[in-house]
Amino acid sequence: MTTDDNAPVIGIFRTIPGELVVQGARVETLGAGLPTREQQLEFSRGKTVLVSCFSDRVDGELLDAAGPQLKGVCNFAVGYDNIDVAACRERGIPVSNTPDAVTEGTADAAWLLIMATARKLIAADRYARSGQWADDGPIGMAEWLGMDLTGRTLLIVGAGRIGYATALRSQGWGMRVQYVARSPHIEFEMSPLAAQRVTLEEGLRQADVVSIHTPLTDETRHLIGAREIGLMKPTAILVNTARGPVVDESALAAALKEGTIWGAGLDVFEHEPRVHPDLVGLDNITMMPHIGSAEKRWREEMTRMVGRNAERMLRGERPVNPVG
Repeated sequence: MTTDDNAPVIGIFRTIPGELVVQGARVETLGAGLPTREQQLEFSRGKTVLVSCFSDRVDGELLDAAGPQLKGVCNFAVGYDNIDVAACRERGIPVSNTPDAVTEGTADAAWLLIMATARKLIAADRYARSGQWADDGPIGMAEWLGMDLTGRTLLIVGAGRIGYATALRSQGWGMRVQYVARSPHIEFEMSPLAAQRVTLEEGLRQADVVSIHTPLTDETRHLIGAREIGLMKPTAILVNTARGPVVDESALAAALKEGTIWGAGLDVFEHEPRVHPDLVGLDNITMMPHIGSAEKRWREEMTRMVGRNAERMLRGERPVNPVG
C-alpha cells in the first residue's frame, strides 16, 4: 500500500476484516454502513480496482461511472450474482471472487442452523431467559422434544465445495448423504461420503434434512417453492445458506405456520435485509443475518485473496480467482 496521490486506487464499498495490502496502490474505503447507490456511483469515479460485497450491485452504470481506467472488480464473496459479468466482459474488465475461503465457515453455519432447528434452540433459549422455567418447574420428560439426526438422510442441493464440507460434517451423525447436481460429482460418491446422486424430487421426498448450496441463477430462483416443500416429510428440516431467492419465502412461511415440515434454518433471505413478516413470529425457524462465512480466520483470508487478485489486475494479468 502507498500514500502516493498518483498511485492506482483500490476502492472498497464496505469495511472488510484485516488490512488490504496491494503493492503500489492506495486503498480507500467508502464506509462501514450500507452505502446508497448515489454514494457508490460517486465513490467509484477514478478507481482502478473496485472491491464489492455480495449486496453491492455492479452493473454497466457503475462501471461507466468508475471510468475507463478501471482494471478490475474483486467480489468479496464466492457468489457473484450481484455483478453483471457480461457488462464487465464488454468493457474488458476482469472479475474475481473468493472461493474456498468461505467454505468452512458456511458449512459450520449450515450445521449451526440444522442443530438449532432440530433441537428448538431459539425457543428454548427464550424460555430459559424469560423466567417462565422457574414458574413452571422442572421440565417433563415428554416436553421440548427435538428431532434426532443419527442415521437420518441429508440432501445436499448444489454439489460444490460448501455442499461437500456440509455433507462431510454429517458423518459424525452417521447420516446417509444424497446430492442434487446437474452432473455426477465423483468426490461425493467416493469414501467417506459414499453419497447417492438423485433428482430434486426424489431427494426431497426422502430427506430428513435439506441443505441448499446452489448459486443463484435464473434456473435456481424459487427452486424450492410450494410444490417442492410439499414433497418434504412433515419431520424434515430445510436449511439455506446459499442465496435467499432460491427459496420462495412466502411458500416456506405458509408451510412452517401449518406445520407441514418440522422447521427451517435461514442465513439468507429473498429480500434481505428485510425478512418476510410471516417468518418473524415463528418458533420453528432459526434465522441469521447472512453471516454464514463470518469466522475471523476465513474472512481475513478473503481479504488476502482480494489483495492477490487486485495486484494481478493492476499488472494487467488474469486474476487468481477469475469468474465469468
